[in-house]
Amino acid sequence: MSKYSIVVPFHNEEENVTALYARLKQVMEQVGDSFELVLVDDGSSDRTYKLLEEIAAVDSRVLVVKLRRNFGQTSALAAGFDHSSGEFILSMDGDLQHDPNEIPNFLEKLEEGYDVVSGWREKRIDNFIMRRIPSRIANWLMAKLSGVDIHDFGTTFKAYRREVIQNIPLYGEMHRFIPALASWYGASICEVPIKNVNRLRGKSHYGIGRTFRVFFDLLTIRFLLKYMSRPLHFFGAFGALGILLGSFFSVLLMAMKIMNPHQSVMDAHGPLFVIAGVLIVAGIQMLAIGLLGELQVRHYYTSQQRSPYAIDRLVRLRAPEEPSMLSDSRDSNF
Repeated sequence: MSKYSIVVPFHNEEENVTALYARLKQVMEQVGDSFELVLVDDGSSDRTYKLLEEIAAVDSRVLVVKLRRNFGQTSALAAGFDHSSGEFILSMDGDLQHDPNEIPNFLEKLEEGYDVVSGWREKRIDNFIMRRIPSRIANWLMAKLSGVDIHDFGTTFKAYRREVIQNIPLYGEMHRFIPALASWYGASICEVPIKNVNRLRGKSHYGIGRTFRVFFDLLTIRFLLKYMSRPLHFFGAFGALGILLGSFFSVLLMAMKIMNPHQSVMDAHGPLFVIAGVLIVAGIQMLAIGLLGELQVRHYYTSQQRSPYAIDRLVRLRAPEEPSMLSDSRDSNF
């Protein structure tokens, strides 16, 4: 079992794979403790997997996890975490925008006793309108809604204690919310400043559309953090309010009918009648559907131990006494 596991997801990063491996290897060898590199190919269509396979063929400290298709960054990270063996686990992007030379700063904080160490792009150099402003708004909302006072939720450059990351189910776009979810379990969290480096090779997979999707995930996270163990406290409040208002209008209409029995309620007060019905029936049904949907998603990924990815193969060099390549095909539950 290694002390450190470095998990890196790749998607069409053939121009960066070899350079990143060389830099990671150099840094981790200087650290001095045992380590492994868990390199995840997230359904690349270029030569990324071939290059990863060549690296695994010459270095027994490298485990390559090949996914059957492109499942997304969160699922790729989940696959890497599930197949890592280190006491401490560090994740980073595969596009060389994260500097491996900063890894010792993360490891130092873990050794101090922190459970989660999050990178903070303190001085961002990317596009101000398309990236920095939406990111600043999203990070502010995340901090307020989650109660975790960190500046940068979006970066993948983070380090974790193994026992913490194993308790956090990952699916959808939840990797950016790991600090918030970890705080629910009582984890101690800190930040370390990191450099914000522009991509030199390859094409970015991020766009403004991803930022908008984050706001929907924020609602999910807020619900999970505050009402995960007592969802009725959330939906029950809306349900009770709808029932009370609807009942009030119903009683009002009934009183009008009693006072004027010859007048048609629908003719005289049709809109109010419809409003009362909608408040009592439609509102409760929509909220109930939302509750059942959230609970079903969580049940799917936790209680049944399902994985949000499917593995094509695992590649790792065998021990020195058996210097052949291990190529394992395993399908996770789908």
